[in-house]
Amino acid sequence: MNTNKDLQVHFYRELLRIRRTEEILADEYRTGSMRTPTHFGIGQEAVAVGVSKALTIQDVVYTHHRCHTHYLAKGGDLLGLVAELLGREAGCSRGRGGSVHLTDRSVGFVGSSPILGHSSALAAGSALAFSMDKLPHIAVGFFGEGACDEGSVWESFNYASVHKLPVLFVCENNLYATESPMSVRQADGTDLCERARSFKLRAERVDGNDVNAVYQAAQSAVDACRAGEGPTFLECMTYRWREHVGPLWDYEVNRAYRTKKELEEWMEKCPLVRSGNLLVTQGMASAGDLKQWQSEVDAEVNEAIVQGKKSPWPETSTLFDNVY
Repeated sequence: MNTNKDLQVHFYRELLRIRRTEEILADEYRTGSMRTPTHFGIGQEAVAVGVSKALTIQDVVYTHHRCHTHYLAKGGDLLGLVAELLGREAGCSRGRGGSVHLTDRSVGFVGSSPILGHSSALAAGSALAFSMDKLPHIAVGFFGEGACDEGSVWESFNYASVHKLPVLFVCENNLYATESPMSVRQADGTDLCERARSFKLRAERVDGNDVNAVYQAAQSAVDACRAGEGPTFLECMTYRWREHVGPLWDYEVNRAYRTKKELEEWMEKCPLVRSGNLLVTQGMASAGDLKQWQSEVDAEVNEAIVQGKKSPWPETSTLFDNVY
């Protein structure tokens, strides 16, 4: 494990910023101020933070509906996210995209979409462009394990492998596609890494709740991409805490596809707590530092909500702008 203090503090503060942003937004969502369907990634933050730390601003990211974590980790503007959920002009998509259509090309976050499997194909396309233009950049496609039921994912793997494209495919395996476990969608014993290797991709399964493990695997994959060695598949094992879409806990509404006990077991593996414990036990920060950082983040997010609500609604005259 890398014990560089600056790196570990960065990891913790990024995890904290994303966690508290989503927790505060989930509370705000319950007030009815946000009308967009919203998929929170609470519990999955380490994947986005670990991968993004291995990237440069010129590297591009595509992702799925549970996208707030990737947007913020890649450097997306906090007010841009908040205002977008509020449907305001100051949103990163000018209030037109809602929670699942975020974009900030200035930091290499090209976009998110709820279409399953799309991110792998788009990332492969950007990687092809980088290769053709002889640019030292890479593309990343984030997707859940449910997207691995889509043919476009495997077609993208094959194409990227054949052409040795500089692309990193990151599967956030949170065990459920909406409410369906992998056991009802794939044959017994299915191993996604093994499948990826059948396309001659490098493939690795990592603890997706350990930000250091994710970062180390992502950095190795990125280095290989830049060296012209072709694509990598990372399967990051993690778990979402809240309901599939919305701010609630599944047990609040008596959903039976998973148990509260299972959730609590995964919450004990919380990436934020693990990161904070590392800082304290290694003498890199105190409990007081962690508390102070949370106060700062909470103030930042609450101020973004205030400013987002002050932002005007999009003008109706612009309704058809950028529609093709």
